[in-house]
Amino acid sequence: MKPVRFDPEKNLAPMPFDKRHFLLARELKGRGLPFEPHVGCFVWDSQKAISVESPFPDRVYFILSLPRFLDIFGSKANIVEKLVWLPTWHQARLLSRKMGIDNDQIAALWQDQSEPAPGEELLGLYQLMIDGLKGGNKGKG
Repeated sequence: MKPVRFDPEKNLAPMPFDKRHFLLARELKGRGLPFEPHVGCFVWDSQKAISVESPFPDRVYFILSLPRFLDIFGSKANIVEKLVWLPTWHQARLLSRKMGIDNDQIAALWQDQSEPAPGEELLGLYQLMIDGLKGGNKGKG
């Protein structure tokens, strides 16, 4: 069966990831954001470690089968080392709560009282988490 790739001209993107998200996610990783690979996580393969082409743009993969990723990388530690986790909005909100980021800080992302464009709030959450990690608060993973 031939794989069907995501078509940004016809399909609604499942997540709003772009280069800005990748760079902030890489910074989150560099600052020690805990990542336990599991089903339901989006990851960015910036090192081109996965030989199979992603159905999503820009080498973004979705962990649907953790055993498949373990076959590729050999261990969870190698997955964490080689890939960059792209927390979803929901995951970022849960992480923010664990890190002690309060609702007022999150509400400030909506400064002009209008809804942020898709992906913009997630960028703001990533930045709040980076700021939290700068202060030494890594949460519980």
